[in-house]
Amino acid sequence: MKSAVLVFPGTNRETDIAGAIERSAGIKPHMVWHGDSDLPKVDLIVVAGGFSYGDYLRCGAMAAHSPIMREVKARAEKGVPVLAVCNGFQIAAEIGLVPGVLMRNAHLQFVCSDVNLKVESSQSLFTHRYQAGQVIRVPVAHAEGNYFADDDTLKRLEDRGQVAFRYCDSTGDVTAGNPNGSIRNIAGVFNDTKTVLGMMPHPENATEALFGGTDGKPLFDALAAALV
Repeated sequence: MKSAVLVFPGTNRETDIAGAIERSAGIKPHMVWHGDSDLPKVDLIVVAGGFSYGDYLRCGAMAAHSPIMREVKARAEKGVPVLAVCNGFQIAAEIGLVPGVLMRNAHLQFVCSDVNLKVESSQSLFTHRYQAGQVIRVPVAHAEGNYFADDDTLKRLEDRGQVAFRYCDSTGDVTAGNPNGSIRNIAGVFNDTKTVLGMMPHPENATEALFGGTDGKPLFDALAAALV
């Protein structure tokens, strides 16, 4: 699996996610600077987490206008899979790769902790190594992870199985465990074709037992298996 990880000023999870990909796929990703206008031919594009441009404007709004994002959007429209995590999710939402928006956390505080997620769909190249209904535990670290979409968009997401993950408690109760106020406890969504996944939690930081857990590793294993 050939992959590219985007790097913006302020990105701080690019090496974490590159390491997670290499551990699953056995190949180092290309690291692509935001100011570039070309992408190598790859099977997967990753928009990593962090604080692009310092989050000095609306989170992800400045990064959405970086030269590389025009090519990312063009590749995504041709079906190249895109994984967008945390700040990457915000950027993907800004350019319309996934539906909805990310707002300030409801309690207006930065949250950094492990959370429980319920896998809502195993029918995607990102999640086919999980079982629908499975509860996993991964970290979050964000101040603007409060997912919102209007009623029509939410109905479409639910009807089409585009909700990937929801925050929950350890029993899988999706009315509990919400760290940021996201509507319907949504933690991650797909685009219409399930070739783009945007999620706030950091699966890349749950891929090694020595660092606290491996519940995020099946996501990267799934991509490596699907995109050989």
